[in-house]
Amino acid sequence: MLNPNVPAWFEIPTGDLDRAQAFYEAVLGVELVREDFGGSTLAMFPYGGKPNASGALIAQDDCTPSVQGSIVYLSVADLKPALERANRHGGDTLVPRTALPEGMGYFAQFRDCEGNRVGLWSPV
Repeated sequence: MLNPNVPAWFEIPTGDLDRAQAFYEAVLGVELVREDFGGSTLAMFPYGGKPNASGALIAQDDCTPSVQGSIVYLSVADLKPALERANRHGGDTLVPRTALPEGMGYFAQFRDCEGNRVGLWSPV
């Protein structure tokens, strides 16, 4: 059954897919899977320990990295080390680790190596 209002897919634009894939693999500690879809190359984020994806990095002429617009939040087990890895691998912190209301965890935002604003969420 389809769940209304649940995101089905996201794409993060890249200028250099190899660089972006290495960045996200280092930050998140996961392996992204490459796929070609009718002229676009994607590096897909794993979902549920399987190669099927929740979203992907995309290399496509009409997709430009930006800090403006929608923000994708990726969940991590522990926000602090993930944000440190983002900074160490070419990103920079835009919003530091910030507590959400009681019991909702923490979030932060960074600019990735491509120039996108991306968020992280963690229970810790």
